[in-house]
Amino acid sequence: MALRHKSAQKRHRQSLKRRALNRSRKSTIKTFVKKAVEAAHLSADNAAEMQRKAESLIDKAAKGSTMHRNTAARKKSRLAKRINKEAAAQAAQK
Repeated sequence: MALRHKSAQKRHRQSLKRRALNRSRKSTIKTFVKKAVEAAHLSADNAAEMQRKAESLIDKAAKGSTMHRNTAARKKSRLAKRINKEAAAQAAQK
């Protein structure tokens, strides 16, 4: 931690808080993405709702400074791709 300047100490404290918040948000996003994919795999009724929730969290992270907008777009695209793939596999089995 910076020892000499009060402003540097404050910036360090702020960065630690921001890092914790960003890590929490990213962890929540990963959890909901996994839940959405699992719901699609099991062809649950709430699969679309879970996908919407995951995409909403990704958009909120991109709106702030947690995640870059292109990263958010890539994550949403990959999520949709995985869910569509799972849905197609479920439809082929039936």
